[in-house]
Amino acid sequence: MESKKPDTEKQSKYNDLEKMSTADLLSNINKEDQTIAENVQKQLPAIEALVNVIVENMQKGGRLFYIGAGTSGRLGVLDASECPPTFGVTADLVIGLIAGGDTALRNAVENAEDDTNQAWKDLEKHKISSNDTLVGIAASGTTPYVIGGINEARKHGISTGCVACSSGSPLGEASEFPVEVVTGPEFVTGSTRMKAGTAQKMVLNMISTSVMIKLGRVKGNRMVDMQLSNKKLVGRGTQMIMEELQVAQSEARDLLLKHGSVRNVLVNYKKELK
Repeated sequence: MESKKPDTEKQSKYNDLEKMSTADLLSNINKEDQTIAENVQKQLPAIEALVNVIVENMQKGGRLFYIGAGTSGRLGVLDASECPPTFGVTADLVIGLIAGGDTALRNAVENAEDDTNQAWKDLEKHKISSNDTLVGIAASGTTPYVIGGINEARKHGISTGCVACSSGSPLGEASEFPVEVVTGPEFVTGSTRMKAGTAQKMVLNMISTSVMIKLGRVKGNRMVDMQLSNKKLVGRGTQMIMEELQVAQSEARDLLLKHGSVRNVLVNYKKELK
C-alpha cells in the first residue's frame, strides 16, 4: 500500500514559475505567505499544551531540546541560541541539535537525516533525562533522525512534542504533544524552507518566548535579563531603566553597567537609596 504523501510535498498551485515576471513571483509568494499565521492560529491549543509541559518540566530543573535536520534543524538551533542573549539563561537550558552536527548548519551533510539512531546518540551526550522535554522539528513529519529520537525518548519517559507541517504525520503520531501546522504545497514544490520554515519559526518563537515569560524572564513587557553584549543592548537597557526609575540617562547607564542587567538594577536600586 502506497504511503500518504506529506502535505509539504504536494505539487505547487502555480506552474511555469520561470515565465512569471518579478512582480508576479513576489505577489504569489506573498499570497501564499499570508496563509501561515491563520494556519498557526488553528494550532494554538496544541502549542499551549506543549508550552505547559515544557514549563512544568523546567520548573523541576529540566531542559528543552530541539532536534531536526536541514532547515528544521537550523531553525531549532537558531531558536535555542537566541534564548541566552534575550532572556539571560544559561546556554544549556535550551539546546538545539541538528542531524550531521554543527557542520550541517552551513553545509548539507549527506544521509545525516536518514539515521534513526543518531539523534539519541546526540542527546545522550547531553545526558538527557526524564525532567527534560524533547521537541522534534520536521516539515514533512517523516524525518528518520527526528522520529528515531522521539521514539527513544518516549522509551526513557521523556516528554515529547513536535513541530511539523503535515497532518497525521508519523512524527505527530510518535509525539505526545504534536503541533502540526498544515501549510500546504510550497510555491516551489517541496521547498519547505519557504512556508513550512516560516510556520516553524513562528511556532518556535511562540514556544520559547511563552516558556521564558512563564518562568519569570520578562517583567512587564521588558527583557530584563538580556545580555549586554553590544552598544545597542546597553542603550536599550538604559532606556528601560530611565523609564522604570525616572532617572537621567547617565545615571541609568551607570546603574546598568554596575549591576549587569536591568533586573539587577530594579532589584537593588531602592536598597541602595536606603
